[in-house]
Amino acid sequence: MVHRKEYFNAAHKLRNIRWSKEKNDEVFGPCANENWHGHNFELIVTVKGEPDPETGFVVDMKKLGDLIRSEVVDKVDHKNLNLDVPFMQGKLTSCENLIKEFWNILEPRIKNLNTKASLHRLRLYETSRNFVDYYGERETMS
Repeated sequence: MVHRKEYFNAAHKLRNIRWSKEKNDEVFGPCANENWHGHNFELIVTVKGEPDPETGFVVDMKKLGDLIRSEVVDKVDHKNLNLDVPFMQGKLTSCENLIKEFWNILEPRIKNLNTKASLHRLRLYETSRNFVDYYGERETMS
């Protein structure tokens, strides 16, 4: 397995539109702030597979980094996840939902980098103490 780490900064607000302001405040606390709040996110992409006999690589890390930046980071960096990111429209912008969308974007594209490699796990840090792991539909989030 190989791992690639990327960073992005983004703002969001956790808010269920079906709930009152009071219920949103009760459930989401300061994360429901009307004026948004931001994070310095860290995304770790783990790819597994057999090394290519010609290169010794499971996946070319430069190409993987370019892919992550162009398909994910450039679309969310310095953005408001609720307002500026098309693939998050109509969804609660929790890390759990965000990481699933990242998976849907990256998983088929990583196959194009090396047909013997596959996306194994995404880990998204919202803070140094709060993070989520996602392994696709085959396993639940941890």
